[in-house]
Amino acid sequence: MNQERVSGYGPVDEPSWVPTFLDESPPHKGHRISREDWTLTCSSEDSDYPCQNAIDGSNTTSWRSGPISHLKSHISITVDLKNHYSVSALVILPPIDTGKDGLITHHEIWVSMDNKNWEGPIAYGMWPNSNRQRLSAFEPTSARYVKLTANAEATESSWIGISELNLYATLYTIPRDPKNGLWGPTIDFPVVPVAGAQEKSGNIVLWSSWASDQFHSTPGGQTAMARWNPITKEVSKRIVTNTQHDMFCPGISIDGTGMMVVTGGNDASPTSLYDGELDKWIKGPDMHLRRGYQASTTLADGRVFVIGGSWAGGSNIAKDGEIYDPATRNWTMLPGAKVKPMLTDDMEGPWRADNHGWLFGWKKNSVFQAGPSKAMNWYYVEGDGNFTGAGERGEDDDSMSGNAVMFDAVNGKILTIGGSPDYDKSWATSNAHVITLGEPGQNPDVRAAGQGGKMHSERVFHTSVVLPDGKVFIAGGQTFGIAFNEENVQFVPELYDPETNTFTELSQNNVVRVYHTLSILLPDGRILNGGGGLCGNCSANHYDAQIFTPPYLLTENGEERSRPEITTELPDTIEVGGKLKFHTNRRIASASLVRLGSATHTVNTDQRRVPLHFRRRMPVFGRYHVHIPNDLGIVIPGYWMLFVMDEAGTPSIAKTIMITSNVKTIGGASDEQTQYPSSRMRFQIELAK
Repeated sequence: MNQERVSGYGPVDEPSWVPTFLDESPPHKGHRISREDWTLTCSSEDSDYPCQNAIDGSNTTSWRSGPISHLKSHISITVDLKNHYSVSALVILPPIDTGKDGLITHHEIWVSMDNKNWEGPIAYGMWPNSNRQRLSAFEPTSARYVKLTANAEATESSWIGISELNLYATLYTIPRDPKNGLWGPTIDFPVVPVAGAQEKSGNIVLWSSWASDQFHSTPGGQTAMARWNPITKEVSKRIVTNTQHDMFCPGISIDGTGMMVVTGGNDASPTSLYDGELDKWIKGPDMHLRRGYQASTTLADGRVFVIGGSWAGGSNIAKDGEIYDPATRNWTMLPGAKVKPMLTDDMEGPWRADNHGWLFGWKKNSVFQAGPSKAMNWYYVEGDGNFTGAGERGEDDDSMSGNAVMFDAVNGKILTIGGSPDYDKSWATSNAHVITLGEPGQNPDVRAAGQGGKMHSERVFHTSVVLPDGKVFIAGGQTFGIAFNEENVQFVPELYDPETNTFTELSQNNVVRVYHTLSILLPDGRILNGGGGLCGNCSANHYDAQIFTPPYLLTENGEERSRPEITTELPDTIEVGGKLKFHTNRRIASASLVRLGSATHTVNTDQRRVPLHFRRRMPVFGRYHVHIPNDLGIVIPGYWMLFVMDEAGTPSIAKTIMITSNVKTIGGASDEQTQYPSSRMRFQIELAK
């Protein structure tokens, strides 16, 4: 008014509370978006707790919905950012003074450019049932609007609320090139998923330790578990106590009955059995030796062999082999199956040297140990057990926390990739080899894989999955391995093609996956890649996983390809050597079996692929039959996924069947060589209960 120049600033978002990431990994290279221009819209609010409270900068105020009994099943809060951002994470703080009242657990996150056409959910799942800060991290996505939808029916409270809501964005975008595959969505879990396995139904069971976020200071006797249904997107949680077993850092194998056998770990002696059909945990027999970080594998006759594991139970006792029989549910020591030949020369000594063995059940009930020691060995389980050396893995060094995948069991082919000479504080390698097995006891053929025997990137603590077409997907890891450290991270996955003997780089992701991560093949041909951390109050915990869609499922425009389909019902059970007849909706070019997988600490000894030779049943179009190889050393008994691929290489959604022993031949041996009593047939459980 006095012709003075007026200057100053508009509103600035200077909150008294901002997210801290003391017990979870922060959004990778994410920056908190300033909120002064935001507009919030809530589908319901209590007049005393208005919507705008969720961004007022104070953790002592909150938005609350109206009474849930009067509302629809889903309640949403929509943010108009006013500008377009590369949004990569959402963080909420629940009301902090109401205990467990008002908590949002089951949720979905959607994004939009115009508030009309919504993409997603880009993240969904179940947050932990506590009033601490919650995070959903996802691939950077261009958006102006972000919508959080809560499932009100999943809460035990009469209302839901948020004290503070924040969004994060990256200063970059990641190209979405369908020919290199696509990442997303994110699935949020109530536990840090460091171990997991697939059920016959396609559900995935995942677990952490005695607590959802840490393994240390265990009181023992329990495990925090989550279960995810990929079809319905339902996520659930429970604490498993009836087996009295903290199942962190265990051995995992799916035995010949289809039962998951989880051994040792934090509670180092127990065995826990999981029946996926009944969603039931059963207490099994204790092992003879206390073990943690051991590896196990299922044999040709359905029994489970375990060796190593000095991380728990002391390293002053040699953790020689023992074997579990699902027919009698007993463990038997194998004093002749010595662990010493497979030890690495780890700088930390014996407690690290026998960890995470690369074990493969093979013909005549033998076990091939491909690593991680550079020395390879054959193990035998008859009588007191035995072993013979199998030479060295080419020019490779010890490769702790590397990967080994049997991508073609018919021809005995195993891909080994990465790892480091020592478990911790050690440089990773990009070394890659293909091992070809012959008869038990023979030295295998070892050849370099890829150009110069190298992947594109050095990796340790990475994970890998064999795909239905025989290619191997490799994700995550570090160039310098340090447990619970998130530096030197590899974000660009690779795909190994055995036909061309090449590694190809795929689309990068934006979520760190290093120590304590896992990957599991899903029945629809996608991959679940998740976990990391489990270190309590540390900034490396990841309560989530992502889906990776491989290129074989996508068109050039990123749309999902039309799939071939098996249109006939398959038998629940088939014997090894049997013949499967089925119809398809189009011409197919190949077929394969992939055994259900289990994974923890870079080890997945259950997964293996069996390429199938098929014949078209002339003259009728779309009718085929395939023969299951008549060798249980190749087709280990248990649950397998049957995939068919069309001429473009697109896989069907798998049909899951149980493959059982025909008793007369086990592991390729004649009945004169290996005869088992009729009680062995007890592992042919009925699937249609």
